[in-house]
Amino acid sequence: MTAKIYRPARTAMQQGQAKTHEWVLEFEQEVPRKIDPLFGYTSSSDMLQQVKLRFPTQDEAEAYARRHGIAYRVIVPKETKTKVVSYSDNFKPDRVQPWTH
Repeated sequence: MTAKIYRPARTAMQQGQAKTHEWVLEFEQEVPRKIDPLFGYTSSSDMLQQVKLRFPTQDEAEAYARRHGIAYRVIVPKETKTKVVSYSDNFKPDRVQPWTH
């Protein structure tokens, strides 16, 4: 039983940083998924795949895994650089790049 601890990235539909500050402990797949021959659904008998535990910090997630004897790996997130740009900067007289139209 192994788990991965990570901080989720924002989805493509998000502008802000909502739901990206928590750390998630998620169990790895141990039993391969199989296709149901009658309906064609993909299923698994591994119930731990459905468990996602959320923690406010990475240290708390690691402490939980150690306390319960869960082998884990930490996926460190890449920090993004955000540049604050305002709409009014497009019309500044000392604009660095000239208009192209």
